[in-house]
Amino acid sequence: MTAFTIDLSPITRLDHTQFEQLCAANPEIKFERTPTGALVIMSPTGGETGMNNATLIARFVIWNEQTDLGVVFDSSTCFKLPNGGDRSPDVAWVEKSRWNALTP
Repeated sequence: MTAFTIDLSPITRLDHTQFEQLCAANPEIKFERTPTGALVIMSPTGGETGMNNATLIARFVIWNEQTDLGVVFDSSTCFKLPNGGDRSPDVAWVEKSRWNALTP
């Protein structure tokens, strides 16, 4: 997978709302944002990486269904991080009480 980073700081700084609007206006592009506000454009993965990610997600889902401890997310989920970044990990798990405490 190739990622391209675009530093917008010489001309502007996207806040979280503007970043969300950019993503909504360009649904075919997978954007992420670094803590410094740089845009990261993620390319699609190859077959081997996609297969490994699917296996990893399946294992998390099976484990989570057995334990019922939290919620599992795939790579299409973008998380707003405390450091200011917006990232989409290959797989994510959030403990249930932390998830329920979040505001929509």
